[in-house]
Amino acid sequence: MTQAMPNRFAPGTFTPDPRPTTRAAMLAAQTRMELVLLLRNGEQLLLTMFIPITLLVGLTLLPFGSLGQDRIDKLVPAVMMVAVMSTAFTGQAIAVGFDRRYGALKRLGATALPRWGIIAGKSAAVLIVVVLQAILLGAIGFGLGWRPGLGGLLLGALVIGLGTAVFAAMGLLLGGTLKAEIVLALANILWFVMLGVASIVFASDDLPTAVNVIARLIPSGALAVALEQALRSSVDWFGLAVLAAWGSVCGILATRYFRFH
Repeated sequence: MTQAMPNRFAPGTFTPDPRPTTRAAMLAAQTRMELVLLLRNGEQLLLTMFIPITLLVGLTLLPFGSLGQDRIDKLVPAVMMVAVMSTAFTGQAIAVGFDRRYGALKRLGATALPRWGIIAGKSAAVLIVVVLQAILLGAIGFGLGWRPGLGGLLLGALVIGLGTAVFAAMGLLLGGTLKAEIVLALANILWFVMLGVASIVFASDDLPTAVNVIARLIPSGALAVALEQALRSSVDWFGLAVLAAWGSVCGILATRYFRFH
C-alpha cells in the first residue's frame, strides 16, 4: 500500500467562499478596464490628445484669424471644448457602437456586473481622460502665456465636468441605439458640424444676434462660451442652462433606448 502524503495546508485553506464583491469594487474594475482600452486605442489617442495639442500650439503660434491680444485666453477654452467633445462624444459613441457590434457589451451584460456599472464605468473612464486632457492642455497653455485666475480655474473645472456629462450622454445615446457603421459616420460628421458651430462663435465678435443665439443653442457653442466665461471668473447662465437641457434630454433617452446588442 502506498503511504498517504501529509497535508501541508491547514484545514479550510481552500474552502469555497462564494460571496459577491462590493459594488465599489465592481465599478473600480470596470473603470480600470475601460480606461486601459481607451488609452491603448491609437484612434482614440489621436482624437483625445494629438489633435487638441496640435490645434492649441498651431493656432497660438501661427497668425490665423483675428483673435486680438487675448488670443491665448480664447484658444485654451476653445481647444478644451474640442478635447471634451472628442473624448466624451465622438470617441465614446464609436467605442460603444463597435462594442455592441462585436458582442462585447452583450457578454458584459451576462456577467454579475449590473447595467448601471457598465455605463458608469465607461463614463468614469471618460472623465479621467478629460481630467488628464485638461491638465495637459492647461500646462501647454500656461507655457504659451495663458494666465487664468484661481477662481476661473475652479469655475472652469465645474463647466468641464458638466460638458463631459452632456457629451457622454450624447455619445451613449448615439452609440447605444444605432448600428456601428452609422455611428462611425454620424459621430464624425456631427464632430465637424459642432466644431464649425463653435468656431463661428469664436471667430467673430459682431455676429448677428439671431446667429449667435442659434450657435449657442448647440452643445459645442454653449460649452465653448460657458468655458471661456468661466475661465474669466464669470458665469454664462444661458450656456449652462442649454448644456443642462441637452444633458437631461440625452440622458433620459439613452437610459430608455440604450441597447447592449
